[in-house]
Amino acid sequence: MPKQHVDAQNPQPRSIPEPHESLQPVADAVTLVVTQAFGPGGHNLVGFSDVKFNGYPAVTLLLRTPDGREGLVHLSPVHGDQRKSGFIDIAPGTRCTLLCPVTKRPLEKMGPVDDGTGAEYFALYLTPKLSKGHAVAITDLWDHFHSRIVDDEALISYWAQTHAAS
Repeated sequence: MPKQHVDAQNPQPRSIPEPHESLQPVADAVTLVVTQAFGPGGHNLVGFSDVKFNGYPAVTLLLRTPDGREGLVHLSPVHGDQRKSGFIDIAPGTRCTLLCPVTKRPLEKMGPVDDGTGAEYFALYLTPKLSKGHAVAITDLWDHFHSRIVDDEALISYWAQTHAAS
C-alpha cells in the first residue's frame, strides 16, 4: 500500500510513490543521494519533515507563487528523481520564490540556466560552510527538471551521468 502524506496547506492525503526499478542503484550506473542540504541560514533542510523517498529523508523547501500562495514542498533527495509531495498544486513553468522553511529567507541566486527558459539557479549548500562550490543548484521554474550538483567546483551530476560505478 502506498504511503500517505498530509500537508497542513492541503489536508487531502497524497500518495508518495514507492521505490521503483529505475531509481535503484545498478552495477553500471551511479546514484547520487543528497544527505544534507543547507539553506542560507545554515539549517539542514534534509529531514526537516518526516517525508521519505526510497527510504531517504526529503529535501524540504518553502515555495511562494506569484499569486501569493505558499507551502512546503518535499523533494526527493535522489538526484534525477522528479518525485515531490506537499505543496504541489502549481502550474508547470510558474516562477516560484524558493525559501528556507526555517528562516523564510530566499535561497541565494547562483546564476542563469543556459537553456533559453529564463530560469535561474538557486543554491542549496552541501556543507555548513555555505560555499557555492559545494551546492545543489535548483531552478525557480516549477517542473523545470534541470538541477545540478556542484562539488569542489566540478559538475558532479554530469560526471554521474557519464561514468560507471567502480
